Amino acid sequence: MLAYLNTIRQRSTRMFLTIARIMVPVMVIVYVADRLGLVRLAGEALAPAMAVLGLPPQAGIIWVTTIITNIYGGMASMAALSDGLDMNVAQISALGAMMLFAHNIPTEQAVVRRAGASALVTGSLRIGAGILYGAAVTWTCHALGWLQDPVSFAWMRQDSGLTQGPPDVLTWLWSTGESLLLVLAIIVVLVVLLDLLERLGVTRLVTRLLTPVLRLSGLEERAAPLTTVGVLLGLAYGGALIIEAAERDNFSPRTRLLALSWLSLCHALIEDTLLILALGADIWIILVLRSLVTLGILAGMAALTQPHTRWGKRLAARET
Repeated sequence: MLAYLNTIRQRSTRMFLTIARIMVPVMVIVYVADRLGLVRLAGEALAPAMAVLGLPPQAGIIWVTTIITNIYGGMASMAALSDGLDMNVAQISALGAMMLFAHNIPTEQAVVRRAGASALVTGSLRIGAGILYGAAVTWTCHALGWLQDPVSFAWMRQDSGLTQGPPDVLTWLWSTGESLLLVLAIIVVLVVLLDLLERLGVTRLVTRLLTPVLRLSGLEERAAPLTTVGVLLGLAYGGALIIEAAERDNFSPRTRLLALSWLSLCHALIEDTLLILALGADIWIILVLRSLVTLGILAGMAALTQPHTRWGKRLAARET
C-alpha cells in the first residue's frame, strides 16, 4: 500500500511541477497586462468587429478579457459593464460560445505546446472557431427571429460575488495559490481515478464506446481516456495527462495535434457550460451544437492530416 501511495505521489508531483512551470510565468504576465489596462484597450479596439458579428461594443472587452484571463475574468468584465449592456438570448449565447471556444489562451496554449502540438495553430483554431460560430449564431437567429428575448443582467449589479476590475497583488497571489493547489488536488484525484478505472476495466469499456467517434476524429484509441478527462474537466488537467502519456506512450505528432485540438476547442464541459448557462445562454447553442461543430472540425482535420496528404507528410517528418 505504501509503495502504491508513493508511486501516486511521485507521478502527481511530476505532473503538477510540469504544469506549474508553464502556468505561473504566464499568469504573472497576464496579471501585469491586466493591471496596465492593456486588456481593456484590446477589447475596445474590437468594438467595430463585434458590430459586424451582431454583438454590442462591450462584447469586445468581455471576450478579450476572457481570452487573456479565463471565463471568470470575462464574467467579471460583464459585471463591470452590466449597467449599459443590452443583449438578447441569441447574442448572449453567441458571446458565451465564443468565450467557451477561446478563453485563457496564454496559459492553456502554453500547456498545449508543452504537450507536443503547435500553440499557434491550436490557438488560432480556437479564436477562428469562436468568431465564425458566434457570427453564424447571431446572423441566423436574427434572420429567423429566434431567441430574441432580452436578457437581464440586474443580478450582476449587486452582490454578484464577481470582482469588478483587476484585483490587488495580495488578492491575486492568494487566488493564484488557491488555483495551483486546486490543480494539484485534481491531478492527484485523476491519477488515482484513472488507475482504478484501468484496473476495473472501465477504461477499455469507455474506449470501445468511443471508438466510432475516435475513428471519425482520427484519434488513436489509446488516447481516448486522457482526451475524455480533458473534455469533461479541463485542458490544464487533460493536458497534464497528455504530456505524461505522450512521453510514455510515444504518441505520434498527428495524434497529439488531433487530441490537443479537440481539448482546445471543447473542454471543461461541465463547469464552463454551467457558468455560461447562468448568464442566460441557450444550452443547445453553447453545448450540443458547439460539440457537434467541434466534432466536424476534428473530422476535417483528421482528413487533412492523413499520411498521404501534404499536412500528414509534414507531421510524419516531424516524428522522424
